[in-house]
Amino acid sequence: MAKILSGNEAFARGAWEAGVTFAAGYPGTPSTEILENVAKLYKGDIYAEWAPNEKVAFEAAVGAALSGARAMTTMKHVGLNVAADPLMTLAYIGTVGGFVAVVADDPGMHSSQNEQDTRRFAQFAKIPIFEPSDSQEAKDFVRLALELSEEFRTPVILRSTTRVSHSRSLVDEGERILPERKVGFEKDPPRFVPIPAWARPMRQRVEERMLALQAAACKAPVNRIEWRGKKVGVITSGIAYQYVREAFPDASVLKLGWAFPFPDNLIRQFATGVENLLIVEELEDFLEEHIKAMGIACVGKEVVPNIGELSVDVLTSVRAKLDPAVFDEGRGTRDEGRVFSPPSSLTPCPTPPARPPVLCPGCPHRGIFFGLARHDVVVTGDIGCYSLGVLPPLARMDTILCMGGGISVAHGMERAGEPKPVVGIVGDSTFFHSGVTGLMDIAYNKGKSTIIVLDNRTTAMTGHQEHPGSGKTLMDEPTGVVSVEEVGRAVGMKNILTIDPRNLKQVRAALKEAIESDEPWLIVARAACPLYERKNPGDPITIDQSKCKKCKLCLKLGCPALEKVTHQSRDGNQSRDGDGAVEETIRINELTCAGCTLCLQTCPHGCLSRKHVDYEHLL
Repeated sequence: MAKILSGNEAFARGAWEAGVTFAAGYPGTPSTEILENVAKLYKGDIYAEWAPNEKVAFEAAVGAALSGARAMTTMKHVGLNVAADPLMTLAYIGTVGGFVAVVADDPGMHSSQNEQDTRRFAQFAKIPIFEPSDSQEAKDFVRLALELSEEFRTPVILRSTTRVSHSRSLVDEGERILPERKVGFEKDPPRFVPIPAWARPMRQRVEERMLALQAAACKAPVNRIEWRGKKVGVITSGIAYQYVREAFPDASVLKLGWAFPFPDNLIRQFATGVENLLIVEELEDFLEEHIKAMGIACVGKEVVPNIGELSVDVLTSVRAKLDPAVFDEGRGTRDEGRVFSPPSSLTPCPTPPARPPVLCPGCPHRGIFFGLARHDVVVTGDIGCYSLGVLPPLARMDTILCMGGGISVAHGMERAGEPKPVVGIVGDSTFFHSGVTGLMDIAYNKGKSTIIVLDNRTTAMTGHQEHPGSGKTLMDEPTGVVSVEEVGRAVGMKNILTIDPRNLKQVRAALKEAIESDEPWLIVARAACPLYERKNPGDPITIDQSKCKKCKLCLKLGCPALEKVTHQSRDGNQSRDGDGAVEETIRINELTCAGCTLCLQTCPHGCLSRKHVDYEHLL
């Protein structure tokens, strides 16, 4: 039966059809929905879990695969950095059951701090990597990867990108087929224990495996030549293939679904069959670098951007830059009797008004950043919703590095002699991901940074996924709640406070005590994300305009529900008062206001109050 599925839905379907029984990962856009769909649709057949971080998820999946089960782990590209340690050694040990890591890259950095290319990791680890170009291939390649993993005893990376993960296309669904193998670990220390004496022959087997994989890649149906005109040939992979087919409809194409190890013989066969060779790939010159090293003349990153996403429009511009003798400067050329005209772009949509990202109305993080404005401190931040605390008007974050870095960077600054007090900020999910060890470092090495865990009871940035402190598993089962405070005590923190970040009096007192102390502090700012709870903290706030002095102190909260309105006269110009000043009014959008009362607590003139709403009457 055919269905329209997103790439992430197709990865989940592929895992089910291929007989995966264990799946683990950590949420990260654009990969998050893979495991969510596994847990939602295939709960009875596949055990799925959110792990505290990608390294743990990877290692748990390895354990399942070494026991003979088919296992999958999912993460975004920067998550593979966290899992790199087990990846490199698993390449030596190899697998028993099939093992596939679905890693989603983010060209264009739609929701990421960098746009690294996962293909380099496959080359580094000397393992295969596959690149689907649509949802059908996303599903099919999961089985292919698992079967290859078992045949060659190797981990396999399945590389997605934002467009593949989030675009939708038609998929032919199949039946679930389980491998004919019982789960049960069989002891074999020389194979599974890489002490030096046994690791050395493992290293030799890696090289032998690479040669066998390269030969298999040349014959694999997922690497195929599509012969058309011979004047121009394009080598491409992944989503870029879809763009090439539109921008270069008359060109012959070598589509590499299995991008590494490089299918050298197939590349040579294709290169000798065309007059001009173009390499089209997103991000790094991964293919191009190797093809040029083979002594094959080609054009690639001289004209194809290595930054951001590709598209049909981008490749149409690339075409115009190429040799006029081949492409007639992009105006069209005859090729095997057909006339080519570059595809016309769709009429562009009007540019929408700029909407800088802001913390949501009622976000509990806002009170912490507002409170920090009173202190001359350095604030080291982290990856999460609270990263938006760097933007005006809050502007209370000074660094962002990686998950867990909010704690470790703070400690490094303080120990290096930073003259200002240092405050490190992480979220609750990030704390469990990789913040615990940094906190332990501070306690053990006698640091004195103030660490704030913004605990909104969920992994909010990626869509409200569960974590060890949320009390629920990915399979929607109740479980124990790991306490941030207890973990802090266990690693040696003595000064621990739990506060409500929407209570500015508590926030100010806690920050003052911690920042002025000569000892390390752990402040747990706990209040649930209103979007996760699907309810506002309270009724909307209203302004008594007769009392408002227009001091604009409330606007420093950066709440989108607070609006500054400039009045206009009948002639369309700005209205001015008797002193010539532009007339402005501060108002609250009651449809947006979450009723958190932060603005009420900041107003020195008493012009704000809670408005009672008769919700039963509205219903």
